[in-house]
Amino acid sequence: MIRSILLALDDTPGACAARDVAFALARRTGAAITALIVLDRPHTSGVHEAVPLGASAFASRRNEKLAEAVEAEAAQVLAAARDIAGDLVFEVVRREEAPEEALLAEGAAHDLIIIGRDSTLGREACDDGLSPTIEALLRDGARPLLVVPPGIEAGHLAAGEALKRPVLIAHDGSAAAMRTLQIFALLGLARDQAVKLLDFTAETSPEALQRYLIRHGMAAEAYAVTGDAHDILLAEARSLPAALLVLGADQESGISRLIFGSATARLLRASPCPVFIHG
Repeated sequence: MIRSILLALDDTPGACAARDVAFALARRTGAAITALIVLDRPHTSGVHEAVPLGASAFASRRNEKLAEAVEAEAAQVLAAARDIAGDLVFEVVRREEAPEEALLAEGAAHDLIIIGRDSTLGREACDDGLSPTIEALLRDGARPLLVVPPGIEAGHLAAGEALKRPVLIAHDGSAAAMRTLQIFALLGLARDQAVKLLDFTAETSPEALQRYLIRHGMAAEAYAVTGDAHDILLAEARSLPAALLVLGADQESGISRLIFGSATARLLRASPCPVFIHG
């Protein structure tokens, strides 16, 4: 069962939705939450920037102003989180590394990392709406992610309620898909909930996968399907509508790495619901 959640806090729309989803899941499961504030000192101090001769004083003043702005933004984000949390207690951790390093380090001590799909964590905006930090976490991290798109309402995940929408699980027979299925089941995020599994491979039995999920307390149904997984999953997630989409990250050329032109990335960008994903 899930015991701890790491929440990446910033002020992007996806991160605000992720915050609400994390709080709702914590209330429902009893998991402890750690909210991570990333100040990214290497970025705000310009440590890697080449400074022209005679411009060091200007660069120093500019970086001081940038650091002050980052601190003020972090304070606002944290205040908003505490207001939304109400009586829900959560721990706050501040780290000064780059976002990828900070999340990898803190994530090792938690069961699940929840992050907004567009989370910048102090960096520039995501041009395509998908945070590059997510790629680093899937490539180098050992923990599953819950990637939350902007505009998601968390009411159907509220404490004391069963999920009002089913969970949709994708299975393609890959090692990543099998690992993701196992860790999702072990965390108990869909215990006593309706689950629909779509099996895109002929090598496994949907009935066996269904029995596995039922053993872990889910009201599961599994179906063998053929066709374009991207289109089928998106259509199914919208029509149910799904509370969560569960899938394993692509493995390209034998290297566990999310390629932002891959089917995984396209699903992350387009999913109408939070995506539980593991590499």
